[in-house]
Amino acid sequence: MSDLEAGRWIIDPANSRIIFTVRQLMATVRGTFPDFEGEVVIGEDPLDSTARAEIRMGSIDTRNPERDRHVRSAGILDVRRHPIMTFTGTGVERATAGRRARTPRYHFAGDLTIRGVTRPVRLLTEFRGVGSDSRGGIRAGFTATAVISRRRFGIEIDVPLQGDRVMLGDEITIALEIQAVLAVPDTAA
Repeated sequence: MSDLEAGRWIIDPANSRIIFTVRQLMATVRGTFPDFEGEVVIGEDPLDSTARAEIRMGSIDTRNPERDRHVRSAGILDVRRHPIMTFTGTGVERATAGRRARTPRYHFAGDLTIRGVTRPVRLLTEFRGVGSDSRGGIRAGFTATAVISRRRFGIEIDVPLQGDRVMLGDEITIALEIQAVLAVPDTAA
């Protein structure tokens, strides 16, 4: 992350995605949360960086409106009582380099809150580079992944199937594709 300038980077939702996957029956359901905002504050030492994000749970999109209504209901996400999912980054550490890793990887630790339940999570993060955009802004790209347990966040819906299988898997994989813009300090003061 040596090319990454210290400062406040605002996540650009138009060029970023929050994607999730979960097993349902014998298939995998994929979806997105398109309504979110956040920032990454890069420290002088990148390992001192922080982040925060707010995701509007009602924006869930699995490309199936009936399923989306069900997932928004009180039995699953309960978006009426808990409309926002939050992530607050608490620290960064270098990840052990794998044989195939072409770019440096980091673990971005933080607290994830879903349905009023807060649990620690570690996002395996890759810095994708920095460049100028067409308006003269400076942009940075990141990808990050994590696997969480829905049950640890109080999402207990279980419909038993044959044997020890259930209709909805416990593990949810979250993948982030983030593009952020360096905030320009306000010099009007």
